[in-house]
Amino acid sequence: MGCTVAIGSQWGDEGKAKMIDYLTEDADIVVRYQGGANAGHTVVVDDKKFVFHLIPSGILHEGKICVIGNGVVLDPVAFLEEVDLLEKKGYDVKDRLIISDSAHFILPYHKAMDSYLENFSNEKIGTTMRGIGPCYSDKCLRIGLRAGDIFDLNMLEKRAADTLRIKNLQLEKIFGGEPFTLEDIMSMLLLFKDKAGSMICNTQEYLHKAVKDRKKILLEGAQGYALDIDHGTYPYVTSSSPTIGGALLGTGLNAFDIDDVIGITKAYVTRVGEGPFPTEADEEQSERIRVNGNEFGATTGRPRRCGWFDIPLLKKAVQINGMNKLAITKLDVLTGFEKIKIGVGYNINGERVDEIPMSKCKHIEPIFIEMDGWGENISKCRSFAELPKNAQAYLNFIEDELNAPITYISVGPGRESTFITEKKQ
Repeated sequence: MGCTVAIGSQWGDEGKAKMIDYLTEDADIVVRYQGGANAGHTVVVDDKKFVFHLIPSGILHEGKICVIGNGVVLDPVAFLEEVDLLEKKGYDVKDRLIISDSAHFILPYHKAMDSYLENFSNEKIGTTMRGIGPCYSDKCLRIGLRAGDIFDLNMLEKRAADTLRIKNLQLEKIFGGEPFTLEDIMSMLLLFKDKAGSMICNTQEYLHKAVKDRKKILLEGAQGYALDIDHGTYPYVTSSSPTIGGALLGTGLNAFDIDDVIGITKAYVTRVGEGPFPTEADEEQSERIRVNGNEFGATTGRPRRCGWFDIPLLKKAVQINGMNKLAITKLDVLTGFEKIKIGVGYNINGERVDEIPMSKCKHIEPIFIEMDGWGENISKCRSFAELPKNAQAYLNFIEDELNAPITYISVGPGRESTFITEKKQ
């Protein structure tokens, strides 16, 4: 590993945190490059569950440095709560965590605006109400507040006051909401400065120096490729770029720094909230997958929509991101299905299409093939050869269709349940 990017290949919730935790063993530095507290990354270590929203999940490994990159939008309250929770569990956080001075703050008016906009629209997006979209909007409007701003309190207060005038006007006049005071905003930011100010630095320079020093760097995204603001099922997308482009923009690294791009995907597909889902299973099968896989949002608690593996969706993810390795998670969840479906194309107005048409997803029907399932318990398998023949056939079909090697397989929630496949050797 030189510099590796781990990217969700579906609509998020692919098991990225579990794989990041596994890959961190060989890394020196783990970097979160986009998104915010709308992410819920779950890791199970020694039967203890950890849910991360902002801090890279590599923090559970002693001695590893974790970085919150410039592409992340940072909720100062949620961040401090996460740090406090980890420290109470005995993890050294503050000496191993670095925050980009260019990361934008999510503030209370962003969350209020998020809620109002979602309820105002006739067509729900399914936002987590964490203020992500409004914060990124302010970033583009050039009225956002950044982590590095806390070191010049006079400038910070002036900019906060200017922005707050705009936000309160919008909240009161358009939505009839309550205004926020400058004192509330400043006290929140001053507390953050007091508790986390020592963590803030120019992370772009830090990472470039790390590359020069031949450190092993792992870049961690939130959400998934199909939720990308440009390449996803717009408008039912997140407000940032979980793709390889977002990894570069959100860290300041360049394309020549990247050695491997790992696409992380479940053995089936899930989606949270609204938006098209061509291979969504019927309610009985969806509920069975949901229960077997504990498919409930780590951030919102909402039940996830569940369905079958979608080959065209993954082909596009591989193409857009240049994925040269795949990690298949939650293979064990499919145990017990007599037949397993795989989406191999779509029918649009009676015509077959073999690539996912992001602008027409509402009007397409999936084309499925069926493969024989398996009934054996695979949770103790630690190699490809130990898997049942039907599970091997399922993975071989996916690998051949995607023309990308399946390098990692996960058959359970624990750290020990992931293994490298050596079936080609």
